[in-house]
Amino acid sequence: MTRINVGDIRFWILFLFFVRLYGIWFPPLEVEHNWRQTTVAMVARNFLEVDNNILYPRVDMAGTLTGITGMEFPLLNYLIYTLAKVFGYQHWYGRLIVLLVSSLGSWYFYKLVKSQFSEKVAFIAVFSLLFSLWLAYSRKIMPDTFATSLAIIGLYYGFDYLKNMKLTSLGLYFVFGLVGLLSKLPVVFLFVYLIFPFIKLKSFSKEQLLFFFGSLIMFLPVIWWYFVWTPYLTEHFGFWHFFMGKDFSLGIKETWLGINEVLERLFYTPLGISGLVLLIISLAYFMFKKEWKPVLVYLLGLIAFVILVVFKAGWTFHHHNYYILAYVPVFLIPIACFIDRLPKNYFLFLLLVISVEGVSRQFHEFRVKEESSKFLALEKDLDVFFTKKDLIIINSGNYPTPLYFSHRKGITLTNNQICAFISNPKFSHKGYKGLVILKKVFGTDTLINYPKVFDSPDYSIYKFDLTDD
Repeated sequence: MTRINVGDIRFWILFLFFVRLYGIWFPPLEVEHNWRQTTVAMVARNFLEVDNNILYPRVDMAGTLTGITGMEFPLLNYLIYTLAKVFGYQHWYGRLIVLLVSSLGSWYFYKLVKSQFSEKVAFIAVFSLLFSLWLAYSRKIMPDTFATSLAIIGLYYGFDYLKNMKLTSLGLYFVFGLVGLLSKLPVVFLFVYLIFPFIKLKSFSKEQLLFFFGSLIMFLPVIWWYFVWTPYLTEHFGFWHFFMGKDFSLGIKETWLGINEVLERLFYTPLGISGLVLLIISLAYFMFKKEWKPVLVYLLGLIAFVILVVFKAGWTFHHHNYYILAYVPVFLIPIACFIDRLPKNYFLFLLLVISVEGVSRQFHEFRVKEESSKFLALEKDLDVFFTKKDLIIINSGNYPTPLYFSHRKGITLTNNQICAFISNPKFSHKGYKGLVILKKVFGTDTLINYPKVFDSPDYSIYKFDLTDD
C-alpha cells in the first residue's frame, strides 16, 4: 500500500485541487467579481455561437453594436470555447481550466524556487501560495492566476535554459512566456527576474545572446496585441471594455491619494494578517543577518510590480483585489526563507496558521447565495416573450452578470438611466425589445410605464411594443 507523504508538495497540490473541485459546477455568481467572470464566459460563448475568430472577441453588453472589442488575448476564453465545441456549453469549463493550469503553475513555482533556494523553502512557498488569495481565485473564470502560472512555467524554463543551454527549454520558455504575457499583460513584471543570470557577466555567450534575442521576439506579439490590435478593435467597433491603464503621472497621483488602500493590497491582501506579520519579521531578520538574497528578490519584484502595475492602474489597482494575484508568489519568498530557519514545531505551527487563516478568509467564495441563484431562471423566463436575438435592457448598472445569464445581448443601466433612456422620443428606433427590472440583487425595483409581462419577487420583465422599428 502506498504511503501518503504530507511532506511532498505534490500531495498538497493534488489535495487542494480535489478540494476545490467542490462546487466547480457552480455558475459564476459568487459575491466577489462575478462580473469579471461573466465577461470572460460571454466572450467564450460568443466564440461558440457567433464567430470563432480568436482575433475578434465580443461581449454581450454593447447594445446595438457588434460587441467586438479590445481586451486581453482571449486564450482562456478560447479554451472554454474549444471544450464547449466538443461537449456543449457549460459555465464551469473556465473554472476547471483555471484550476488545472494554476495547479500546474504551483508545481513549477516549486521547481523554480527549489532551483534558486532549497527544497524546503520551495515547499513552504508553494504551501503558502495554495492557501493565499490563490485558494479561491485559482478556480474563478478569470485569467489572472491562469496567466501568472503560464508566466511562472515560462520563467522556470528560461532559468533552466540559461543554466543547461538546452534548446528545448528555450522553446518552452518562449511558448509559455508568450501565452502568459498575452493572457494578462501585468505578469510582465515577473520577467524582471531574468536579470539575475546576467548580473555578473562580463561578456555574452552565443547561447545567452540567443536567449536575449528570443525574448525580444517573444515580446513582439504581445506589443502588437495590446498596443496595436486592442486599440484598433476598440476604436473601429466603437465599444470600450478593456482597461489599459492610465498615464503614469495620473496613476502615481491616484496611488498616493489612496496610499492606505494600496498598502493594504500589497501587504495584507495576499495572505492576511499572518502574511503581513511574517513579511515584516522576515525582512527585518534577513537585514539584521545581512543575508540579502531573499530581501533583494522580494524588493526587485515589489518595485517592478509597483512601477509596472500599481502606478499604471492607479485607483483601479486598490479597488480590485485580483490585481495582486500575480504578485503573491513574490510576496511569499522572504516568508518561506524565514520559516525555513525555524525549529520544526514553529515551522508546523506557522503553516497551520497560514492555512487556517487562508480558508477562513475565503470560505464564502465556495458558495452561491440563494438570492443570486435566481438568475439561473432568467433565460427561461425571457424565452417565453423574446427570441435570443432580441436586445434587452437590464437595470444592473455597471454589472453585466444578469445580462450574461439572460443569454441575450443588450445594455445594462441604472434605474435613472433607464427612465431617461426610454423617455427619449427616439427610443422606439433603438431596437430594444424588452426590459428586466431587478429587485434584490444588482438592482432595485422601480416603476416603468410599459406592459409588465412577468413578475417575481426577484425581477420583473417588461415588453416594448415598438411597432415602428
